[in-house]
Amino acid sequence: MDPPPGSHNPPDYSPAVTPPRRSDDGIPMTSTRRWASVAAMLFALLLAATVIPDGQVFTCTPTRVWDGDGPIWCREGMHVRLAGIAAREMDGSCRPGQPCPEASALAARDALVNLLGGAQGRTSTGHILVDGPTMRCLSTGNARGNRTGAWCAAPSFGDLSCAMIRTGTVLRWDRYAHGRCRSR
Repeated sequence: MDPPPGSHNPPDYSPAVTPPRRSDDGIPMTSTRRWASVAAMLFALLLAATVIPDGQVFTCTPTRVWDGDGPIWCREGMHVRLAGIAAREMDGSCRPGQPCPEASALAARDALVNLLGGAQGRTSTGHILVDGPTMRCLSTGNARGNRTGAWCAAPSFGDLSCAMIRTGTVLRWDRYAHGRCRSR
């Protein structure tokens, strides 16, 4: 029924009830859940930027590869630059002061991808997706930026740096090889 002419309804000053914010999964975002989400993102960022200290042993399950000597992205969060070897840069160049292999950057990258079980796809940034075996690695410390230099091995190929040298697509870098991967 309408109110009589000349009268009006008073404004509603009751507090507005807003529905709780929801995450992508449709579950209400409580303050505890929001903080847990923020903490998880911060932990992921911290881990992604972590360089494993020299001499520490860690595991790496490869998920993506950039070029023939790394970095290799690990499911555990770090980025590994293979120790003791040198490959061409993806633009085909070689850095001054490092060994320069005859093989192309693509050949070296593809050799590494094959050792890690083969390509599973490609990212929009050009990284090759892999689902490699979990490797046991020994850190040699910072390898510039957020990369950890490391010697990594798995039962399927042994020492990965030495396996890469055997492919003929990278060269042993004496300055960093420390007596490893010598030809027999």
